[in-house]
Amino acid sequence: MRILIIDDDTELCQLVADYLKPMGFEVEAVHDGDSGAQRATTEPWQAVILDVMMPGCDGFEVLRRIRAKSKVPVMMLTGRGEEVDRIVGLELGADDYLPKTFSSRELLARLRAVLRRSGWVAEAPPAAATKELIIGDLRINPESHAVVLGDEALQLTPAEFGLLLALARAGGRVKTREQLIEEVADREWDVFDRAIDMHISSLRKKLGDDPKEPRYIKTVRGYGYQLARPSH
Repeated sequence: MRILIIDDDTELCQLVADYLKPMGFEVEAVHDGDSGAQRATTEPWQAVILDVMMPGCDGFEVLRRIRAKSKVPVMMLTGRGEEVDRIVGLELGADDYLPKTFSSRELLARLRAVLRRSGWVAEAPPAAATKELIIGDLRINPESHAVVLGDEALQLTPAEFGLLLALARAGGRVKTREQLIEEVADREWDVFDRAIDMHISSLRKKLGDDPKEPRYIKTVRGYGYQLARPSH
């Protein structure tokens, strides 16, 4: 399983590589943004670990370039912990955000969660193909990760697809943030983490939902979210 690290901190890259390699990962590192964006979009990777603070082409610009060409899962890595940085990264299509104060075990747990959401480490059962889920004019294919709204194919990040699928499989029941975190993130997020709300917000935009009167993803105040069947 190939992982690309884009970070100008060579010592940190080596430490991460030394930790992940015994876990079965093939890790390669690039130490500048331009080269990182090039390699991330021209070679097959299962995930990218991307630093925000780099000289020249910073991590946000690298992420923009990656998302213009690839859906590869991207985990942002930064020494800055301001909420605005996390929000920007998530809005640009990052799948997770990890401060550089992380422990090795937390890095591994989050990386595995990102990979699981993207489908790379999920073992497909030998049973028959999973049926397509249809909610109004929205069609969701759990196997191909294809999402079609009317006649338009939607381009969702792995995190957005995971949330949409979890809500669709709930059959109209409300899902709490804790339940969504457990099903989609596969790790112990703080339930007040804004990440899940940012992914929901982005998903709503792609579904064409009016935040004040959404047709699909409804907020149940103080509880969680619900995927409703539009009446029109």
